[in-house]
Amino acid sequence: MPALFLALLTSALAMLGGRSTRMTAGMAGILGQSAGLLVVGWFAAIATSALAAWAGALLAPKMAPAGKAMFVALALALAAIELLVARGRAVPAEPTRSLGAISLVLFAGQLTDAARFFVLALAVATGTPVLAAAGGALGSGAVLSAAWALGGEWDLRLPLRAVRLGVGALFGLAAVVVAMGARGLTG
Repeated sequence: MPALFLALLTSALAMLGGRSTRMTAGMAGILGQSAGLLVVGWFAAIATSALAAWAGALLAPKMAPAGKAMFVALALALAAIELLVARGRAVPAEPTRSLGAISLVLFAGQLTDAARFFVLALAVATGTPVLAAAGGALGSGAVLSAAWALGGEWDLRLPLRAVRLGVGALFGLAAVVVAMGARGLTG
């Protein structure tokens, strides 16, 4: 069960400042809050979390325990870098109304985001890829649902810059602590 809760929490935190979330909110603000947009957001979250967990299940038997902990530290460090450095893409002024195109963009964006790397790392570290996938999908989907519900007000209601910096700093600190533990420098 720790994989489920850790994946849910880390995915939700990573998605708060994520590009896919901002895009979903922007599209909902411009195109309206259609059920189709919400469904493709959830589809992308479920499919990408499942792919990340599957990759983690393939990697887990090949790694030593200390290597697994370092992999989690790497996931935390990459998430911190993404949140501290990466800028969100602007939502197109006249976006496509094609749910197929929107789902491809959301799928591609989520496949390479910090939340999916957390799912991958937790599937490797805990050996429970199904629970890691479920937690990642639930955490990501919940944040995407909130962004969809707020639509164009997502950027206005949340201090996204402060959230990105705060969560990025938290992930960076956690990366250092996990890496030190993996190297035997703590305790």
